Amino acid sequence: MATFIIEGGHKLSGNITPQGAKNEALQVICAVLLTAEKVTIKNIPDIRDVNKLIFILGELGVKVIKLNADTYTFQADALDLNYLESENFKKDGSSLRGSIMIVGPLLARFGKGYIPRPGGDKIGRRRLDTHFEGFIKLGATFRYNQEELFYGVEADELVGTDMLLDEASVTGTANIVMAAVMAKGVTTIYNAACEPYLQQLCKMLNSMGAKITGVGSNLLKIEGVTKLNGCTHKILPDMIEIGSWIGMAAMTKSSITIKNVSWDDLGLIPRVFQKIGINLERRGDDIFIPEQDSYEIQNFIDGSILTISDAPWPGFTPDLLSIILVVATQAKGSVLIHQKMFESRLFFVDKLIDMGAKVILCDPHRATVIGMNHEFCLKATTMTSPDIRAGISLLIAALSAQGTSTIQNIEQIDRGYQNIDERLRAIGAKITRVD
Repeated sequence: MATFIIEGGHKLSGNITPQGAKNEALQVICAVLLTAEKVTIKNIPDIRDVNKLIFILGELGVKVIKLNADTYTFQADALDLNYLESENFKKDGSSLRGSIMIVGPLLARFGKGYIPRPGGDKIGRRRLDTHFEGFIKLGATFRYNQEELFYGVEADELVGTDMLLDEASVTGTANIVMAAVMAKGVTTIYNAACEPYLQQLCKMLNSMGAKITGVGSNLLKIEGVTKLNGCTHKILPDMIEIGSWIGMAAMTKSSITIKNVSWDDLGLIPRVFQKIGINLERRGDDIFIPEQDSYEIQNFIDGSILTISDAPWPGFTPDLLSIILVVATQAKGSVLIHQKMFESRLFFVDKLIDMGAKVILCDPHRATVIGMNHEFCLKATTMTSPDIRAGISLLIAALSAQGTSTIQNIEQIDRGYQNIDERLRAIGAKITRVD
């Protein structure tokens, strides 16, 4: 188990370029299974979860060639479908939640898809019903081996249909879209997720010959085709990492520039940081965060305490609530953080309280933060990273803290952030990785 040693209290400065988006990468890499032709994907982040998915595809028989640091070609022209029922796959797939998205394309192209119950962050219940209910509506037969925790869907032919999703699940929508693009007839998906990464997947599929309309809305119409072709696709910058860099700058009273952020795909993210007092400027397609000694949380116009909550796109992404919470600990004023989607994602606040933060955990979904306006520094401590987003939030806290902190189980951070310690050192952070 690796560990970060962080000497807090140092200002950061310089430029940082965000990595490719993890959540998009997991979707579009699975989409290569829909064609026997070569697919080239650019701006792939070098992170644990993505590398694990690429490994699984390689074991399945996909020809994977790394052209440079962030560009790969994939060709799924000679797959070994027996791997899907092997003990190795049950082990490999269970350690990565994103592996669930291989089921849709395999079902579309080969009439069957299997997956062990996937792992991932321990942030609360994350059900898979939306995925499999969508496959069943397209005509697939579902089975589940409770002893081995193994799911399967099979179909001689998928047939387009109208469906209303019970939740606007991003991965569920992606999986169903990938199954429906080769179904016979027309499929409409209402209450579809419409995050930029899902839009990117749909644009990639259309470039491969799919016929998807309504992209960017919550009503998708998919006219099935019999064959998809190869393509070249570039992944967006990671909006969650962009938010993380904004949080780091604010907490350490630093001035940094985040390059090439694809501002138009950030939605509410800049505005929410501005609501807690963070100054940021749009400079072309860059974000400039000036040095601030203090930042004040806005109240609602009637004077009541600000509430920041997550919601399906175009609402605020749940992946950034942990970072907003940490940044608010040093703001002037108070804010209520309402994490609606996951009931365990706020449990890391006990570590912030140990560091001296004033946070009241109201229940599994809500926490009230009383900002200290940088008048009292957080104290260094030893912590363990419980998941990707809590891990980076604790790292932000440690960078601002007085003294030297230790963060254990940093493999969780590595799952979502590429070479984070090297990139932090390049802009002035004092951070050491100990294996």
